[in-house]
Amino acid sequence: MQESHVVNTRSISMTASITYFALSIVINSMGNVLTLVTSSHIHPQFLGSAYWTAAENNLGYAILGKDNPLALFWAFMVLGMLTSVLNAILMKKWDWKRIGGNFIFMLPFSIFIQWFSNIFNRIMPDAHSLGMVILYVAINFLGVAFIGVAISIYQRVNLVLHPADDLYQILRFRFCKGNATISMWMSYIPPTLFALIALPKMGLANFGLGTIFALLFQGAITGWADQHIFGRLTHQALDLGN
Repeated sequence: MQESHVVNTRSISMTASITYFALSIVINSMGNVLTLVTSSHIHPQFLGSAYWTAAENNLGYAILGKDNPLALFWAFMVLGMLTSVLNAILMKKWDWKRIGGNFIFMLPFSIFIQWFSNIFNRIMPDAHSLGMVILYVAINFLGVAFIGVAISIYQRVNLVLHPADDLYQILRFRFCKGNATISMWMSYIPPTLFALIALPKMGLANFGLGTIFALLFQGAITGWADQHIFGRLTHQALDLGN
């Protein structure tokens, strides 16, 4: 059944909302980078990261080169904002508040992605032993869990959204009659295009076991976090559209 026009009031202060949001940005970016670094430091690569993360990473490096110190920042920032433009097209209106919110999300998120990437790439060596491989698999899955927890927090706070999450909500409640599964797969069309463009240079780098784990469990982790991470934090000012 389609859910529509569900609106809740905001029950926490703006200071609390910003604090929760800031924490979720840090957790999300750290989780994304943990999946990327562990994936790239196992040879041959078989781990992979979350779907959007892998696609944006691959296209960024394919276009800007692996030696570019700002490749991840520009990849996540530019591709995120292109997704925001797609959202405006689907909504059939140019909502500056919504697009500005996406930008407010993407700017610190992209900065933290690049910052954590620089740190973890320095301190995490390539895995050459079975023990290191097992450890990196566990860290990769932990990174996916961090992403799921972060999504839970910032969706409940509902100040601004990542453009990919915004796309998912638009597809679900405007085009898919509330069907979560169909809208989820439809939301993977943009990152699939990113990955295909990057394919000649990057192959299937960062797609693998971790990607499958994320596809299977990231949603469930987000649902678990709704109940157990800051469990008293409810969805704020929720508007699911017409």
